[in-house]
Amino acid sequence: MRRDSIYDQTRAVLEAAAAHLGVPVHDARLLRLHSNANFALPSAGLVVRIATNPGALDRVAASIAVTRWLADRGFPCAVPAGIEDQPLVIAGHVVSVWRYVPTTDTPAPTGADIGRLLRDLHAQGDPPHPLRRLGDPFASVASAMEEAPDSVPEPSRSWLADRIASLRRQWSGMDFPLPAGLIHGDAHISNLMRATSGEVILGDWDHVATGPREWDLIQIYYMRRRFGRAGEDDIEAFTATYGWDIRSWPGLDTLVAIREITGLSPYIRTARTRPFSGHQLAYRLRTLQAGDTSARWESPPAE
Repeated sequence: MRRDSIYDQTRAVLEAAAAHLGVPVHDARLLRLHSNANFALPSAGLVVRIATNPGALDRVAASIAVTRWLADRGFPCAVPAGIEDQPLVIAGHVVSVWRYVPTTDTPAPTGADIGRLLRDLHAQGDPPHPLRRLGDPFASVASAMEEAPDSVPEPSRSWLADRIASLRRQWSGMDFPLPAGLIHGDAHISNLMRATSGEVILGDWDHVATGPREWDLIQIYYMRRRFGRAGEDDIEAFTATYGWDIRSWPGLDTLVAIREITGLSPYIRTARTRPFSGHQLAYRLRTLQAGDTSARWESPPAE
C-alpha cells in the first residue's frame, strides 16, 4: 500500500511541511491513510494531517478552532499544535499540525467511553466560532463524484444518484427529538485514542458542525453493522452512559443508511489512484445495490 501514488504525494507534502516548520522527519511514521494522511513525528512531538480532499480548507480550519476552544474548557480531544498560520496549504493540500500524544491499545476504548464523551460534548453549548450546518449530509459525496466522475461507472452511478435523492428526501422530512447543536460528525470508537496516561481522547474533528445530535449517536450502529466494531455490551454501555436510547426513535435505520452513502466519499476520490479504494468502492456499491445490510466492509489497512 505504501507504494501507491497517494502515499507518495502526501509524503512529499509532509517533507515540505516539515521544512516549513523546521522539524525533522527522520522518524516519521504513517498512522493512517484514508481521507487524511496522518504522519506522527514523535521527536518533534507532532502529528501532521494532510487532507486528500482539495476542498477541505474550511473544515480543517473549523476543526482547529473548535478543538482549541474545547481543550481550553478541559474536554479531552486532539489538540492543535501552537502554530499561528495553520491550516497550511502546501502543494494544493490542506495541512494541519497537532500535538503528538503517546497512546496504548490496552485497555481498548469502549462504548461507555464514546457515550460519555458525546454526552459531555453535547453539553458544551455553542462554540464562539462559526460552524457549518449539517444541512445536507450528501454534499461531500456529490463533490467527490464531480471531482472523480469515472470512479463510479454506470449503472452504479445512476443507482447512487437515485439513492442519494431518495435518502435526501427522507432526511429533509425527519423529526429529530433531540435539540440541535454542536456535533462531532464522525464519533465512533475507532476515532478514540487512549493516551498512555489512561485518558481517552476524541480525535478526527474534520466533520465538526452544528446539526442533529442523533447524527453523532448513530455512528456506533453504522460501525457495528458494517465493520463489527461494537458488540452488544458496547451498545448497551453507550446508551446507558449517554442517557438516551436512539433505538426508541424510528429514524435510526434511515440515518445509518445515509451514513453508509456518505462514507463512500473518500473511496470515490481515490478509487483511480489507490487499488484498495477501487476494490472497496466496487464491493460496497455492489452490496448496497443488492440490499445486503449484513455484508461486512473493510477499512483501510492499518499502517
